[in-house]
Amino acid sequence: MTQVEQTACILCSRNCGLRVETSGGRIGTVRGDDAHPVSKGYLCQKAARLTYYQDHADRLEHPLRRQPDGTFVRVSWETALSEIAARLNAIRDAHGGRAFAFYGGGGQGNHLGGAYSRQLGKAMKSRFVYSALAQEKTGDFWLNGRLFGDQRCHTTEDVEHAEFVMFIGTNPFQAHGIPNARDTLRDLKKNPARTMVVIDPRKTETARQADVHLQLRPSTDAFLMAAILAIIVREGLHDRAFLRERCTGFPALEAALRAVPVEDFVRIADVPLADVERVARGFATAKSACVRADLGIQQSLHSTLNSYLEKLLFLVTGNFGKRGGNSFHSHFLPILGHTDERSDRHVRTARHRMFPISGLYPPNILPSEIEHEGADRLRAMWVDSANPVMSGADTEAYERAFGKLELLVVVDVAMTETARLAHYVLPAASQFEKWECTGFNLEFPDNAFQLRHPLFPPRGEALPEPEIYTRLLAAMGAIPDAFPLLERIARQEPAFTRHAGFLAALGATLTARPRWAPFAASIVYRTLGRALTTARAKDGRVSPAAAAPLLALALGVASRDARAVRAAGHQGNRFTLGVNLFQAILDRPEGTLFTRHEYDDTWSFLRHADRRIHLDVPEMLTALHALVDEPLPTHDFVLLAGERRSYNANQIYRDPQWRRVDRDGAMRMHPDDARAHGLTDGSRAICASERGELEVTIELDDALRTGMVTLPHGYGMRYQGGPPNGPQLNRLTASEHCDPLARTPFHKFVPVSIRAV
Repeated sequence: MTQVEQTACILCSRNCGLRVETSGGRIGTVRGDDAHPVSKGYLCQKAARLTYYQDHADRLEHPLRRQPDGTFVRVSWETALSEIAARLNAIRDAHGGRAFAFYGGGGQGNHLGGAYSRQLGKAMKSRFVYSALAQEKTGDFWLNGRLFGDQRCHTTEDVEHAEFVMFIGTNPFQAHGIPNARDTLRDLKKNPARTMVVIDPRKTETARQADVHLQLRPSTDAFLMAAILAIIVREGLHDRAFLRERCTGFPALEAALRAVPVEDFVRIADVPLADVERVARGFATAKSACVRADLGIQQSLHSTLNSYLEKLLFLVTGNFGKRGGNSFHSHFLPILGHTDERSDRHVRTARHRMFPISGLYPPNILPSEIEHEGADRLRAMWVDSANPVMSGADTEAYERAFGKLELLVVVDVAMTETARLAHYVLPAASQFEKWECTGFNLEFPDNAFQLRHPLFPPRGEALPEPEIYTRLLAAMGAIPDAFPLLERIARQEPAFTRHAGFLAALGATLTARPRWAPFAASIVYRTLGRALTTARAKDGRVSPAAAAPLLALALGVASRDARAVRAAGHQGNRFTLGVNLFQAILDRPEGTLFTRHEYDDTWSFLRHADRRIHLDVPEMLTALHALVDEPLPTHDFVLLAGERRSYNANQIYRDPQWRRVDRDGAMRMHPDDARAHGLTDGSRAICASERGELEVTIELDDALRTGMVTLPHGYGMRYQGGPPNGPQLNRLTASEHCDPLARTPFHKFVPVSIRAV
């Protein structure tokens, strides 16, 4: 029997709403969901092939334990968790929390499980959390802390309404990242009153639609952005009123920008000066302008400085906190924390003495922290919904380091390359076999949240993460197996009290037993979760127990943003508003607006005590000044690693048959460079870096500058244990080739040489 279910795409941060036909336990036709409050029916080509994520031969169905000879045997959940719990407790008791680290916590859209997985770090008395975000965005988060007072003050952009849009190091046509990307780009292109500028070393699909494309030399973005800002300041185009009323520290910044040698910097970027001046003047004088940036500058040379300069573009011109500009946004599920390296209370790593940013540590340092010879080295790792052996810089270093761990446990839906190195592999339900949600709710002024119900039961013995971690905590002795009193109160509480009785009982319980407090997510899962109902409940498989911790988040949003929650259509007083929001989230499978702000609310998000933006960031002004004397690097070719294409999606898809085109993950090269090296379209070549080499297929592409080549991410998996299905990109990248402050890898600037096979 065919059913139509509402869910969401999991392949990028947009998480567009879907209407999915299901039959016989399989995904059929996939369409956009018109009822979704943000995507409103939009869909790209990748979501149509989600069945390749759900159904493939590498799916895990049973817990596995590795034998001394490297093979795996099936074990029961009870055996696996009891043995893992004993080994974790022993490592913690013998070596302390510094011996343990957690990695991952969610592929795209797999975030509800994070409320449960983070409890393991508390049980292990460890604060070491590594994730993909920390090799992409932490330089940006660090800047948010300095500029706005908190690293959670994340900004978004109103591309849909801006008169002038600047895309820097991003290709929304393929990478999305903005609402309904291809429709939005088409509207931009068609409107003669609007201007689109793309800054990218490749003539991308987005750049082809732009009014101006500044096709700069790879990784010279800092020079180009500094020149644009210097032109704006020199010509008096900065917004003096905004800077006076909303900012501090502009005099120091102004002096640094006036010292920028504009012509020299533009010459380094290798773009026409007249076009740069046109862009600077157009951006500064537009009625509204915004900037959208992504990994093209966040994983290139000067990555943290790039994030600073990118933000200065909209701050210096006053395009912040207004329609068509950049703004802060509310959040429902917090995926970031705030940590300041200047505080002594944050734990630094043993070898690198690295501090956390937004509570995260950079994967670039992880292999050497494991191989550190001190007594405080990392000895045990837990990897959840991540494949760092493939996605982290320097695959060989990860393979070597993970082989030295006393304990490695992997929780995943598939037998990944990281899982093959683990001592235990625990099968998780797929993102369409459990209750899930997405933390990438980054919209302003309206923001939405979607809780997704399972479309299918878990495969084999696979379990959702809330069940895995709750059972593990009980096996470790952190919490009991059951909480009869709390469960009885949750089940018997009358509807009109709106969970008030349960919350009071929970508070009393945690006050009496404070050692249970870090594990509140699992406690409410075992108690309140079993009593929850939804308007769409049809059978036992849609019981929303895993969503129970969202009640606390809904109460928090209603407390700090009551006016915005009511403006989004939710009713209630200070006692019931949050509960009503929580129930709306449970009852609306298409998602629901949870806040509706006014643009003037922007300033309430600032966290500096003076409620101003602090433009004077000494480390960044020093880095800006240092550009003047920086020599240009020399190389045969520069590889831009991790290009987004029509059919790549991180490590989520393993079956190579999902790709309609580009099965090999070809290396794109300019035809002139190919001829000079005796290569043609389809040739096989060796791409070599200081770290390693790969055999690749050449694809000619005159959209590139000469001297640069590109390779996509999301390839190289050994499907069904076979040979790599495309380039294992991170056999070319090096851990130490990274930003000195945030340790973000320079994936967009990898010096390589290329020779014919």
